Amino acid sequence: VQLQASGGGLVQAGDSLRLSCAASGRAFSNYGMGWFRQAPGKEREFVAAINWSGDSAVYANSVKGRFTISRDNAKNTMSLQMNSLKPEDTAVYYCAARTYGLGSSQFNDYNYWGQGTLVTVSS
Repeated sequence: VQLQASGGGLVQAGDSLRLSCAASGRAFSNYGMGWFRQAPGKEREFVAAINWSGDSAVYANSVKGRFTISRDNAKNTMSLQMNSLKPEDTAVYYCAARTYGLGSSQFNDYNYWGQGTLVTVSS
C-alpha cells in the first residue's frame, strides 16, 4: 500500500483545513487508518484513527471536537477535517494504514506511512 497525504498549508488561528490521504491497492477497505503528527523537536503523536468501515473513530484529546476523520472506501481516500485550528496544531501530518480493520492510537500498530504534509497555523 502506498499512501499520499496532501492538503497542508499555512493558515491563521481559527481557520479550517482539510487533509486528504490517497491510498493505492485494492485492500484499502480492509485497513484501519490513522493520522499522526510531528511538531518540530517533538515526537510523532496520535491525532485520529478510523476503522475499516468508517463508522468508528477515535481522537486525541487535544483535537476532539475540532477535527473529524472520515474515509471513502470507493475512492480509496481518507480525510481529516480540521476546524478551529490553533498554533499548537502546527506539525507535519502523516497518514498511516494498518493491516487490521480497527483504527489504533499506537504508532507501532501501523504498517504503512505516507510522506507527510505540513500544516502551519499562525497566531
